[in-house]
Amino acid sequence: QVQLVESGGGLVQAGGSLRLSCAASGSIFSTNVMGWYRQAPGKQRDLVATITSGGRTNYVDSVKGRFTISRDNAKNTVYLQMNSLKFEDTAVYYCNLKIFNGRLDYWGQGIQVTVSS
Repeated sequence: QVQLVESGGGLVQAGGSLRLSCAASGSIFSTNVMGWYRQAPGKQRDLVATITSGGRTNYVDSVKGRFTISRDNAKNTVYLQMNSLKFEDTAVYYCNLKIFNGRLDYWGQGIQVTVSS
C-alpha cells in the first residue's frame, strides 16, 4: 500500500511564495515519476510539474520560471517551490506517483493553495 501525504499549502498574497511537500511511503520502487497536479473549482485536474527518479523535470508552460519541482529520493519526498504566485494558481494541488510507466498510479488527498489578489 502506498500513501502520499502533502503539506505546505495555505493562503498567500499574489507575488508571494509557498513550498509544497509530499512524502511517499509504502511499496515504492526506485524507478518512478513523482509530480504535482492541480484542480481549480469547476475545472479538470491538470499537470503542473513532474520529476523522474533520475531528476528529469517537466513543467506546464504557465508555471515555467516560477515553480521548481525537486525530490529527495532518500526521503521519498517531492517538493514544489512556488514563487511569484498569481491568483490563477489558486487550486487544490495533488501529489502523484507513477510506477511502471503509470500502470501503478497513486494520488495524495490534495492540499489547498489560495492566492489572494
